[in-house]
Amino acid sequence: MGAPLVVQRDRTILLDVDHPLAREMRDRLATFAELEQSLQHIHLYRLTRLSLWNAAASGIRADSIVAMLAAHSRYEVPPEVADWIRETMARYGRLALRREGEHLLLQADDPELLGRLARSRALQPFLRERRADGALVVEPGCRGLLKQRLRQLGYPPTDLAGYLPGAPLAISLRAYSRSGRKLVLRPYQEAAATAFLREGPHGGSGVIVLPCGAGKTIVGLAIMAHLRTQTLILCPHATAVHQWRQELLDKTTLEAGEIAEYTGETKGIAPVTLATYQILIHRAASDAQPSNGFPHLALFDERDWGLIIYDEVHLLPAPMFRITAQLQARRRLGLTATLVREDGRQGDVFSLVGPKVYEAPWKELEAQGWLAQAECLEVRVTVPDALRLDHARARTNHVRSRLAAENRQKEVVVRELVRRHGGDRTLIIGRYLAQLRAIAEALGAPLVSGRTPVAEREQLYGAFRRGEVPVLVVSNVANYALDLPEANVAIQVSGTYGSRQEEAQRLGRILRPKPDGRPARFYTLVSQGTAEQEYAARRQRFLVEQGYRYTILSEDALWSDEAFPVVSGC
Repeated sequence: MGAPLVVQRDRTILLDVDHPLAREMRDRLATFAELEQSLQHIHLYRLTRLSLWNAAASGIRADSIVAMLAAHSRYEVPPEVADWIRETMARYGRLALRREGEHLLLQADDPELLGRLARSRALQPFLRERRADGALVVEPGCRGLLKQRLRQLGYPPTDLAGYLPGAPLAISLRAYSRSGRKLVLRPYQEAAATAFLREGPHGGSGVIVLPCGAGKTIVGLAIMAHLRTQTLILCPHATAVHQWRQELLDKTTLEAGEIAEYTGETKGIAPVTLATYQILIHRAASDAQPSNGFPHLALFDERDWGLIIYDEVHLLPAPMFRITAQLQARRRLGLTATLVREDGRQGDVFSLVGPKVYEAPWKELEAQGWLAQAECLEVRVTVPDALRLDHARARTNHVRSRLAAENRQKEVVVRELVRRHGGDRTLIIGRYLAQLRAIAEALGAPLVSGRTPVAEREQLYGAFRRGEVPVLVVSNVANYALDLPEANVAIQVSGTYGSRQEEAQRLGRILRPKPDGRPARFYTLVSQGTAEQEYAARRQRFLVEQGYRYTILSEDALWSDEAFPVVSGC
């Protein structure tokens, strides 16, 4: 058998999935390349500037990447590709932002490069003058915008301008949580916090990527306890705000009066303030309101914040990028299970929040026992003739997608899966409320959606945790900040097109290790031969990136006691 990789002139890399070294190669490629296609026997990765700059930010050297590719490529690595890798990674850090007294300076390792940039029209709005020593004086409020523009020009700078310390805050992690459990950071949690806090150009701001259920919040608390500064925590929705508050009270020395929530329901401000993205970008009825129609942006000036935490940073709304560009003097921590953004703005996360400073592969944590073993199955559901005709006649992708997603035959499959998993805690997750109501009614199970009052949600979640409600039907509210560690089966009946973000979050709902060691089962129901099947292939890319593999079953296999239990490992 030949080598597992083929490096092509267009900067793509083919990985032979059936090769004995495929898993090792996948893990190494993930550190500096992006997965584009996952075919049955071949995975296709692409080298991009952003993937290489993230690698450079994490300390990986260009020569080590070239050497790895040369050692495992079936054919010679094209010289132009090797040269491009070295040249691209060498650009990272050629420029540096530094603070000198009251001045913010842009410096370079090459005066000629700095001279070219000084003449660039794209940078003129951000620069004041060029000093006699060659350094460029930067407009004080343009630190983030300049970093963003320099990345676009192909020269991402190293930010050495430092951070404001922020107002002090007495906070420590407890030895034992208030709930009585001994609190010890897991090795990867310690490594993640250390990577963020390290000295030098890459410390103090950046993104930590950990699977759902791996304890990203604990990492955030550990960083807060080390910095001991007033902190603003931004969350995707109110449920996440409440969960952060519970974790802060349970695991740190903070008292209730030191934590405030700033949401649509309440507008509190304290040394640690929890706010939603939505409230911050809520527009006022009149542009006469402050902050260009965003009245709540004054929150950023209410306290001397020393740290800003972006929970689920991959969901950062577009207006928040502009706000974040103005916050470069504050330490910034992004937490996420995946840096994938369907709008392609990963580069702005890199420039404005920071590079990826730590990532732990999902399968590696599974092997260490920190995540449950997961079996991933795609069930191809038959499509009735009438629906297939409607699907063929539909004029838009949106209509075709919805018709396929709401295939009523899926209800039959769901009932069979729930029957087979009678002793399990099962989540049925979907996008369309009409479909979910029909399934909930057929099963006699409760439905939780965005319209369910918070108090009722919590009652249902509590009943599920206690086993009083073994099956729960949930809408997209399950995508984020749903803490149901007892769940070990998830049935995905519909989703948001080919969103890998959503796939990561939904799989994460069932990955908490179970006391009896039972594996988790993640089912995706796909209408066979429809647009939904194509979208499923896109979502599957995320699972492949993390080392999982689908087993694809026909609907008929569910009724075969011999075929159904045979499940290949993910």
